[in-house]
Amino acid sequence: MKKILLVNLVFLFIFLLVGCAPTDSAASSSEYKKLVVGLDENFPPMGFRDKDGNVVGFDIDLAKEVGKRMGIEMVFQPIDWDSKELELQSKKVDLLWNGVTITPEREKVMLFTKPYLNNKQIILAIKDSSINSKADLAGKTIGLQKNSSAVDAVNKDEETSKAIKEIVQYSDNILAFKDLEIGRVEAVVVDEIAARYYLEQNETNFRILDDDFGSEVYGVAMRPDDTALKDTLQKALDDMNSDGTSAKISQTWFGEDIIVK
Repeated sequence: MKKILLVNLVFLFIFLLVGCAPTDSAASSSEYKKLVVGLDENFPPMGFRDKDGNVVGFDIDLAKEVGKRMGIEMVFQPIDWDSKELELQSKKVDLLWNGVTITPEREKVMLFTKPYLNNKQIILAIKDSSINSKADLAGKTIGLQKNSSAVDAVNKDEETSKAIKEIVQYSDNILAFKDLEIGRVEAVVVDEIAARYYLEQNETNFRILDDDFGSEVYGVAMRPDDTALKDTLQKALDDMNSDGTSAKISQTWFGEDIIVK
């Protein structure tokens, strides 16, 4: 009888332990000692390497401040941006935080914070080019970043995309800009934030067309079951908006406060 009672008590103890253990979908953000942030290291000003090889940028500063407030170390991991969904799903990274556009397709496989920046998919062309609108892309070769929201934006405009002669896809925007400079492509479709920063930092023969492929918003992406993490991270972002910290970071990189409140 004593042995039976002892066995029953052991099973009860194990049951209570299992019952109290958090499931993946309800995992607390406090379980994380560090968060690995996946980024494209050639996407200035959001995230990129400076002349000394350090990873810097607007999103980097934002993420560091969030980590400080959450009491979590942020580890920045450059990844193949074309494989960002796989990197997140396979748990090689915990967050995608590098100008990630929120789209309905991505929301099916990723969990996003509220939008924190507005953006557009704009068209860059050489100053003396005959390209002045989307219609002028007919019969032309254009460049854009592979598996980026620029691809989705162009494809969504069926009339324009069908008329384009060729779309060359690059691993990052910087390569597309360089090919535009030497004439390998005749226009580049790119995030407005990235294009304007590049033009400010480099002497180019580029101009931004008035026509564009539509507006979008950036958010921080994570795995769908990381709801507790998202709530904690979002609170930190909200607090930074309220106390002006996000605005100061924006001023540093953009010269103005462009944070979505």
